[in-house]
Amino acid sequence: MLLAALLAGALTGSSPQPSDAPRNIVVVITDDQGLEMGCYGHPVIKTPRLDELAAESTRFLHAFCTTASCSASRSVLLTGLHNHANGHYGHQHSYHKFSSFPKVKSLPSRLGEAGWHTVRIGKYHVAPEEVYPFETALTASARNPVAMAKTVGEFLEKRDARPFFLWFATSDPHRGGGADASIPGRPNRFGNRAADKAYRGVTPRRYSPEEVVVPPFLPDNVACRAELAQYYQSVSRIDQGVGELVQTLKDAGVWQTTMLVFLSDHGIAFPGAKTTVYEPGLRCPLLVRDPTAAERPATSEAMVSWVDLAPSLLEFAGVEAAADEFHGRSFLASARGGQDPAAREWDEVYASHTFHEVTMYYPMRVVHERRWKLIFNIAHGLPYPFASDLWVAPTWQSCWRQGPDTMYGARTVNQYVHRPRFELFDLEADPDEASNLADDPEHAAQLARLQGKLRAFMKETGDPWLLKWDRE
Repeated sequence: MLLAALLAGALTGSSPQPSDAPRNIVVVITDDQGLEMGCYGHPVIKTPRLDELAAESTRFLHAFCTTASCSASRSVLLTGLHNHANGHYGHQHSYHKFSSFPKVKSLPSRLGEAGWHTVRIGKYHVAPEEVYPFETALTASARNPVAMAKTVGEFLEKRDARPFFLWFATSDPHRGGGADASIPGRPNRFGNRAADKAYRGVTPRRYSPEEVVVPPFLPDNVACRAELAQYYQSVSRIDQGVGELVQTLKDAGVWQTTMLVFLSDHGIAFPGAKTTVYEPGLRCPLLVRDPTAAERPATSEAMVSWVDLAPSLLEFAGVEAAADEFHGRSFLASARGGQDPAAREWDEVYASHTFHEVTMYYPMRVVHERRWKLIFNIAHGLPYPFASDLWVAPTWQSCWRQGPDTMYGARTVNQYVHRPRFELFDLEADPDEASNLADDPEHAAQLARLQGKLRAFMKETGDPWLLKWDRE
C-alpha cells in the first residue's frame, strides 16, 4: 500500500478529552518475543495470564514490527514513523549512539502536551530524552516484571487525577545475564539466573529441552532445544508479571478506564529472526483490550504494523493529530469489530531495517502482502552481519562450526550469511521462505510489480536509501 493509503485513516478529535472522561493507556512491551504464547496456539509454553488477557482483548493474527532491532523498533512504536524517517537507525546505548531527529514528535510528547501523566518503567532504549519525554520514570528490575508491576502499584496509590500513559517495558526475554547449568560451560542467554532470588515474587516455570517445539527456521539439535527451554522460562516470567500488573490496575480501580496493549518490539532472539526481516523476526503478538469498545472481536485478520500504534493510541485518547504526521493509521476500528478485515488497505505492510549495532550496516526494505513478500537487500554484497549476542548463541555456533553447507533451519549457513539483492517469496506455498523466486522467469512480472510498490514506498516516506535503486 502506498503512503496515501496508509494515511487514509485521519484521526479525529471526537473522543472525550482528559477533563471529561479519563482514559488511561498501558502498553506492555516485551523484548525479543515471538508468538510463543498459549493464546497464539503454542502447545507447550504456559501463559495463563496472557491467555486470560487475550480473552478480554482483540488478538491480532497478522501484526508485524517494521525492524527487528530493539531501539529502532521502539522509535517506530513511539512515533508512528519508520526508523529511516525518524532517524533512529539502530541502537541507542553505548557507542552505537543512534537517536531520533530533534524535530520528531513522539507519543509521550503528544500525550504529555494533551494533559496525560506519562510514565515509564523498565527498558527505555530510545533517545534523545527531549524527543521521548516521560514525566515520571519508575525504577525496578526490568528482568522482574512482577517487581515492575508492584512498583506501578505504588505509583497508582499516589497518582493525581490526570489520566496516565504507562510504558511498561520488560527486558525479558532478551538474551543476557547470569548462568545456567542446562548449557554446561555456556553463559545463560535468557536471564534465567541460577539463584531464583534474583526474581523475587516470581515462581519459576521450567521446561525440559525434550518438550520444546523447534520452529522450522531453527535446527533441531541439543543446543537449540536447551536455549528454547530457557526462552520459554523467560516468557512464563513475563506471564506472571502481566498477571500482577492486571491485578494492580484492578486494585487501583482503573481497569475499566484503561486500554491495555500487549506486544513485543520484534521476534525471538535467534539468528533467522532477530535483526532479520524474515517472518520469525517481523511477526509479533498484539493484544488490544479497549474498555470502551461496544464490540470486542476475539481476533482480527487485519495486517497491522508498528507504525500504526501511535495513531491508534492517540485516537483512543481523543488527541488530535494530522494523518500526514504518521506513516501508519489507527487500527482501533479493527480492534472494535468495525473494520472489514478484507479491506485492501489492511492487506499489506512494509518493513525498513538499517542497523542493529553500529557495526551492523545491512539496510533492508520489505513489501509484505498476504501472499507475496519482497525483500530488498540493499547491501547484498556484504556478508550478513551478526549481533554480538546472536553470534555467540550456542544454536548458531553448533551449525557454524560444521561448515557453510550445514543446514540452519530452511537455509544453509552460507545462504544465511550471503544473500542476493532481492528475495521474493510466495508465503502461501512457502511459509518458511526457503525458495527465493526472484530469479525465476515465471515470476518476473510479480517481481517487477513488487519492486515498483517498494520503490514508491521508499520515495513517499522520504527514505534516504532510495538512491540505491539507481546507483548500485
